[in-house]
Amino acid sequence: MMSDRGYSIRDQYAIHFITFAVVQWIDVFTRKEYTDIVVDSLRFCQLNKGLRIHAWCIMSNHVHLILSTQEPYRLSDTLRDFKRYTSVAIIKAISENPRESRKRWMLWIFKKAGEDNNRNREFQFWQQGNHPIQCDSNAIIDSRIKYLHENPVRAGIVRKAEEYIYSSALDYYTGESGLIKIDFI
Repeated sequence: MMSDRGYSIRDQYAIHFITFAVVQWIDVFTRKEYTDIVVDSLRFCQLNKGLRIHAWCIMSNHVHLILSTQEPYRLSDTLRDFKRYTSVAIIKAISENPRESRKRWMLWIFKKAGEDNNRNREFQFWQQGNHPIQCDSNAIIDSRIKYLHENPVRAGIVRKAEEYIYSSALDYYTGESGLIKIDFI
C-alpha cells in the first residue's frame, strides 16, 4: 500500500516480500565481512524480534527477503531496527577496514546521500523504503521465492541457485540447512 511516506505494511503479521537496496546500488556485499553483518543481524532478529524468515537472498548491492513476524512484534518496527543497525554496523566496518580499497569513495557516497536526506543525521546506507509486497496467495509466494532464488543465476554468479551460499535456495532445493534457519511456508 502506498502512503504519503511511501509504501507501507498494512498487515504487520502477514508474509511479505521485501527488497532493500544500497544507495547508488553500490556493490558492498562483494566482501564477506559486510555480508556477514546482514546474516548475523537477520539471525538476531529471529531470536530477539519475532522475525520469521521464509526465504532470503543477499546480492552484491541488494537484499531480497520473504518475512513475517510473530506478535507482539511488528514487521515494520523490526525492519526499521534491522536497517538502522546494519547501516551503522556496515559503515563502521567499512571505515575501520584497512584492506578496503573503495573506502573513501563509498563513505563519500554514503555521506552525500545522508546529507541529501533529512531523515538521516550523517550517513545513509540503505535506499529509503523497501516496497513490501504482501504474499496473500500461494502463487505470489511461489513466484517470489523462485524470483529471489534465481537472482544469482540470472546475474551469472552461479549455475544453479542452490550453489549460492547467501540465499535459502540450499534449504529449498536440497533439504540441507543454509546459513539462516528458514521457516518454510
